[in-house]
This record gives sequence, structure tokens and C-alpha cells, in this order.
Amino acid sequence: MVEKKDARNTPTVVLGGRVTMKELVAVARFGARVEFSEAYCQRVNQARGLVEKWIGEGRVMYGITTGFGALCTQVISPAETAQLQRNIVISHATSVGSPLSVEEVRATMFMVLQNVGQGFCGARLETVELYRQFLNLGLTPFAPGEGSVGYLSPEAHMALVLIGEGQAYVAGELLPAKEALRRVGLTPTVLAAKEGLVLVSGTTSVTAIGSLALYDMLNAAKSADIIGALTLEVLKGTTRAFDDRLMSVRPHEDQRSTAANVRNVLQDSEIAAHFRDYRLQDALSLRCIPQLHGAAKKTLKDALKTIEIEINSCCDNPILWPEGADGEAISGCNADSSYVGIELDSACIAATVLAKMSERRNNRLVDGSLSGYPWFLIRKPGLNSGLMIPQYTQAGLLNDMKILSHPATIDGIPTCGNQEDYVAMGYNAVKKARQVVEKLEFILAIELLSVYQAHQFIDGDRLPATAAQAVLGEIALTVPVMSEDIYLYPHINTLKNLIHSQKIVELVEDRIGTLL
Repeated sequence: MVEKKDARNTPTVVLGGRVTMKELVAVARFGARVEFSEAYCQRVNQARGLVEKWIGEGRVMYGITTGFGALCTQVISPAETAQLQRNIVISHATSVGSPLSVEEVRATMFMVLQNVGQGFCGARLETVELYRQFLNLGLTPFAPGEGSVGYLSPEAHMALVLIGEGQAYVAGELLPAKEALRRVGLTPTVLAAKEGLVLVSGTTSVTAIGSLALYDMLNAAKSADIIGALTLEVLKGTTRAFDDRLMSVRPHEDQRSTAANVRNVLQDSEIAAHFRDYRLQDALSLRCIPQLHGAAKKTLKDALKTIEIEINSCCDNPILWPEGADGEAISGCNADSSYVGIELDSACIAATVLAKMSERRNNRLVDGSLSGYPWFLIRKPGLNSGLMIPQYTQAGLLNDMKILSHPATIDGIPTCGNQEDYVAMGYNAVKKARQVVEKLEFILAIELLSVYQAHQFIDGDRLPATAAQAVLGEIALTVPVMSEDIYLYPHINTLKNLIHSQKIVELVEDRIGTLL
């Protein structure tokens, strides 16, 4: 896998080798173009040649010359092959509710391309070329996001557009598929043998949506280290709890690196230096940052390893295994979403404990009996509520996150006439992970808002850390220092966007180097 830029300086991801989660996000969220390498095209064409050879020989193969699921004993004649592939797409497009976001659909199409490009699926190159053009030309199929057990229905809505059915967005406008295709200069295709099955099966949507959620969780975890350090500084906490000697006797890598992050953020803080011995020991929400953040980040990094294996896997069923000029169609269940689902269930717990500690730190900031500052960080509490109610918002969000941290993958409801008598439910795990990380970003934003407001009450002329000054200076561009009650909603959103866009991390890393 290589990443380059085209003549318009647009990043381009070339499929044909190993792909990272970051590259998936580059295409799905940031509009990077997609190209196929020669090796990619060769693998796709070789697998397609096997499908056509075996059909010509009259072999019985699941989903190619038979029905699907419990109907796998029903043999389909060669003359009915195209109708079978159309039928699977039409019949499976039954997900309901609000549509998936543009970036979720783009990520899923990208994963379909990755899946087929492993060379074990058998779709035609011209079919996946259409999805490549969808990504590059900005055509995004409409796909309702509710009612999937791990595959099939949202993917089927996307595949409808390939055959001129369903709906798609072009330049933000929702159009009938044929009109959307016409707008970008494309025409519908007729699906060939196995293609309908390839397009709807596998872990493509689970891996795609899980990647987007995990990408944001990893960034939010870095932001949590920064914001936690800034809270420690403004609350006159002691940096002794972050001493590397202390970390070395409990050698969890992510605990030690989190402590290093906090030390590095505050390395030149006059405030932190002055108050190093102010207390013998701080509350757990301050002194336990390395331990809790470290445990959460380990869980997220474990999930990243699994996600990137899945991104570079073939999750089709059956797979086409080449042996010389021939080979075999092997039916199994690489379409199972347990790997990604279990990891994202765990990631939801990790994100929620980050939020749990952030809310507790924020509570110490706004509680005048704990912070030493005016109640709710406002000069005239009583007349003004100050930052009283944002902590309520945190409490409500955190309650939602605790509910969403219940694992989806422990459930299983049989489908398909008990042919699929166990279902992984990975789709629901990644779908709720998207909700969880957005709530985490808001909770961290509220803590950061309190840090920003608290700085007006620091005694003396001691300067905060250079990294802290960079963050506070960025916030000051758009958020006023409160002297009386103001409308806070837009400012919370501004800070949430600074976290989501990675601006907070970039500002700090520009001053102290890459966070661990």
C-alpha cells in the first residue's frame, strides 16, 4: 500500500498492499482518492477467471450456483445467475431508520474494495471499479443504518446503486440512483455470478464503522492526557505522582507513557513547579491518570491491531482458493464479525472510563470547596450559575455511555431459519462505539472549558506550561472568559470540534513533540 498525491495535490491511497486504519479514514473522512495497483487488478481478474471457469464446468458452489443461507440446497441454473445476484441485492436491502453518514458509507465501500482486492472473492474488476469511481467522484449511496446483525442490509442498500436502484447523494443532494449516476457520468451495471453475495456479505461495514470510531477514540485518549495534565496544573496538583521511578515498578507500557505525556506537557510550567509540594497526595482523579488512562489506551491499541488485521483480510464466504490453473471454493464463515465486535465493545468500556475520570476532574474544578476557586468558576455565584450546569451535561452523557458500554457481542438471535443459529452482532458494537466516542469528546470539552475559565483565578504571575498556553490561546480566539453567565452551547461545541479535529493534539505536539 502506498500513499501519494495526484496532480491536484489530493492525497491518493493505492490499493494492492497493506492498508492502515489511518488510510481508510483518509478516504472515508478526508476525501483521499483511491487507485488500484497492477497487483490488485491481477488478483481480482485471476479470482474472476476461476468463477467463470467453474460455472462453465457446472460445479455446485454456495452462493454462486445455489441460493443463500437456508436456501443453499437450491441449485440455480446458469441462465438464472444474473437474476440471482440482482435478487440478493434487492431482497437484502431492508435496513431501516436514519441513514449512515457519508463517511460511514464511504468507509464501507472502501472496505468492499479491500475485501475483493485480496483475490479470493471473484467479483469483476469493472464492478469494483464503479465503487472506486463512487469514492473519487463523490457519489455516496443512501443506506439506512438500523437493523443489521453484522452484514447484509446496509451493504445491500449501497449495492443497489450499482444496478441503478435505490438512492444516492451527489453534492449533498439525495437523488434516485440513475440520476445520481448520470450526474457523475456513470451508468448502472448488471451483476454477474457471485457479485451480489460479495457486495453484501463480510465484515465490511463492521470494520469500516469500527475504524472510524476507534480512530476518534485514540485521538480522544491523547486529548484526555493533555486535558488531564491541564487540570492537574490549574488545581495545583503534584507532579510527584507521575515520577518515572514510580511507573517503573509497575511496568505497564501505556501507564508509563501516559505519565511521560503529563510530565512533558507540564515540563516548563511555573505553576506546576511552584505547587509540586502543595499537597502530599492528590485525589485519585488526578494522581491516577497514568493508571486509568494507560489501561484505556492499552485496550484501544489492542483494538487497533485487530482492526488492521481485519482491514487486510478476506471476509467473504465462500472464498476462492487458487491451486495452479484451478482451485476450490471453500465455504466457512470469515464473514463473522466477532473480532472487531468484541474489540469495539471493549473500546466502549475504555472510552467510558476516560469519560468517568474526566467528569470527576471537572467536578473538582467547579466545586468551590475542592478547587479553592469561586463556586462554578464565576465571580458572583448565586446571581450567576457559571459552569454549574455543564457538569450536569457530563453526568447525562456519562449515563448514556455506561448504558452503551453493555456489550453487543454477548447477544445472539438466530436468523435464516436457524442456518445462522449464532450471530456475532459486531455491527451493533461498532455502531454504539460511534455514539460513545462523540459523547467522550463532549465530556472532555466541558472539562477543558472549566480549565480555561479557572485560569482567571490563579494567584500571582506564574505562567502555565508552554503547551497549556498554546491550547488556552487557541480557545481564547473564540471563547470569552466568563465574568457573568453566557450562552455556553456554542462554546462547548467549539471545544468539542477542537478535540475531534485533533487540533488540541497538534497544538501540544508542535511544542513538545509526539505524545506517546
